This record gives sequence, C-alpha cells and structure tokens, in this order.
Amino acid sequence: MTEAVEDPVCHMQVSAASFATEYAGISYAFCSAQCQERFQTNPHLYVGLPGHQAPAQQGRQVIKRRRFVLSAPLDAMQVEQFKRALFEMMGIHDVCIVGDNIEIQYDLMQATAEQIAVKLGLIGADLGGGWKDRIRLAFINYLEECEIDSLEVENKKGCH
Repeated sequence: MTEAVEDPVCHMQVSAASFATEYAGISYAFCSAQCQERFQTNPHLYVGLPGHQAPAQQGRQVIKRRRFVLSAPLDAMQVEQFKRALFEMMGIHDVCIVGDNIEIQYDLMQATAEQIAVKLGLIGADLGGGWKDRIRLAFINYLEECEIDSLEVENKKGCH
C-alpha cells in the first residue's frame, strides 16, 4: 500500500508518488499537474522559509481579480460554456461576464494568471469563430496595461 501524504497546495490526501517533486531536499506529492505547477512556481507560498510560516500554512487566501474586455460580447450559450470551463479549475471563485466585460476572481494560492491564460486559450478554441485569439489578446492586453500602470506609478514616485 502506498503511503498517503498531504498535497501542500490543496491539502488533499494523495499517494506519495502522485506528481512527485523534490524541493530543498524534501519530497512533495500533488493531486494534479495544476497543484504541482503552482507549487513549483512559488514553493515558499506553501512551505514557507526557515523560521517563517507560509501563507498556505496560515490558512490564508490571496484573492485576485482580473478584468478584461473582449472585442465583441459572447452570446448566452458561450457565456455558460466559458463559465463552466473556468470553474473546472481549482481556485476560481467567481466569473462575471456582462456584455464584452469579463471579471475573474481567483485564489492566487490555487491558480496563476498563466494557468488561467492557458485555460482561456482552450475555451476560445472550443468556442471557435476566432475566439481563441480574441480572448488571448484581451487577456494579454490587460496584463500589459497593468504592467504599464505599474511602471507609471514607479516613475511618478521618483519625481519631485
């Protein structure tokens, strides 16, 4: 019988061989590739640093919101398909679609913007009709706008 261990990301009990990874000389196992990837991206969020508990060990959530605008609105059937596909992911708390505006609320401890971007690409491909590129571009443009805003804020801080 295989030993059961706790997935440090979602806290499920899993086989010690499931999506096994080693970090800092310690073996970890995960319920899914999503949890494994999330851990590998930022292991300190889940296992902490020497002498400091990680946010996950403290039971904290890190709720993020991503808003972006599509070049055209989705129809009612596409909205349901879009929401259903996103809610398949761990960590997605809410998806609000009004017209061409989309807002996704998620727990950064369970999902990354990169994972959401990949999922959005798959959703767009399933919707057909050029949606893959439209959704991908809308999400990328949002991220670029955030980076530009951050740079502007940094530059303003340096001005007298």
